[in-house]
Amino acid sequence: MTKTEQHKRRCKEEQTRWQNVLGIQTVEDLNQAITEGRATEIINVSEAFQDKKLCEIADAIVAKRARLVLLAGPSSSGKTTTCKRLSITLTACGLRTHTVSTDDFFVNREDTPRDENGEYDFESLACVDTKLFGQTMADLLAGKEVRLPRYNFVDGKREWREKTMQIAHTDVLLIEGTHALNPLLSKQVEEKYKYRIYVSPVTTISLDGVNYLSTGDLRLMRRLIRDSKFRGQTASEIIHRFPSVRRGEEKWILPFREEADTFFNSSLLYEISVIRTQALPLLEAVKPDEEEFGEANRLKTIMQRFLRLPGKQVPMVSLLREFAGGSTFDY
Repeated sequence: MTKTEQHKRRCKEEQTRWQNVLGIQTVEDLNQAITEGRATEIINVSEAFQDKKLCEIADAIVAKRARLVLLAGPSSSGKTTTCKRLSITLTACGLRTHTVSTDDFFVNREDTPRDENGEYDFESLACVDTKLFGQTMADLLAGKEVRLPRYNFVDGKREWREKTMQIAHTDVLLIEGTHALNPLLSKQVEEKYKYRIYVSPVTTISLDGVNYLSTGDLRLMRRLIRDSKFRGQTASEIIHRFPSVRRGEEKWILPFREEADTFFNSSLLYEISVIRTQALPLLEAVKPDEEEFGEANRLKTIMQRFLRLPGKQVPMVSLLREFAGGSTFDY
C-alpha cells in the first residue's frame, strides 16, 4: 500500500468513525438529522473535526522543528483556507508564521506554456519561476532580507512588493500552492527544514447506500460557486474547463502526493446542503443546446438529494467560506 493510499484510508476511517457517532452514513441519514433539528450539531462537529486535525498537524510541525511548511492540493481543495487556519494554530503554539503563495511566482502571461489545444496551461509547473522561488526561500531561511513578487492576475504581469521581508531563525514559512509538493520547487532548501501537507476532500457520505459522492464532483461544485461569485464565470464555462484542470492535476499534482508527510481531509459532511442554494440556479442556467447541459443536469440531480441548510449557520472561519463567501479571511 502506497503512502497516499495509507493516508486516504486513515482519513476515511477517522471521518467515518465520528459520522457513526452522529448516526450519519448516507444522504438520507443527513436529511433526517436536519429534519430533526440537528443541523447545528452536525456543523459544529464537522468544524471541530477539522480543528482537531489542524492541531495534530501543528504539533507535528513543532516536533520536527520544521521551518518550511509546504501545502498543496488540487483545484478547489481548500488549500488557501487550510493554510490560513494552520497559521493561526501555529501562532497559538507560540510560533511566528509568514505565508507565501506560489502563485505570486508565476511567470509573465506571455511566457506561460500552452497545452495541445493552444490554450494557456495554468496547471503546468512551467508557469512558476522555480529558480526565483527556490532562491527566495533559501535566502529567507538564511535570514536575508528579500523583496517578494506579487502576481497581477488582471494584467498577467509580475510586480514587486514595496516592503521587504526578513524572518527570524525560529519563524515558519507557510507555502501554499498547486505545485508546493513538487521537489523541483524547493530543491534549494535542505530536507530537514521541510514539512509537507496534501489537502484534498476525502468524501465519506453515501448517496444511496451503495454509491458515494465523489471527490471530483464535490470539488467541481465548490468551483462552480467560487468562480461564478469571484471570477465572473458561467456554469458552462466552469464545467467546460474542469476536464482540462483534471488532466493538469493528473500530470502535475497527483504524482507528488507521495511526498506528503500528512493528508488533510478538507471535506465537510454538511457542505452540499449549504452550497446547493447558490449552485442550483447556476446549473439551471445551462441551456439544453449547450454541450455542458448533461453534466450540469447530473450535478443538479446529486445536489437535489440534499436538504437545504441556511449558510448563516456556517462559521465565518470555515473552509466552506472560501467558496460560498462571507469569510473573515482575505483571499
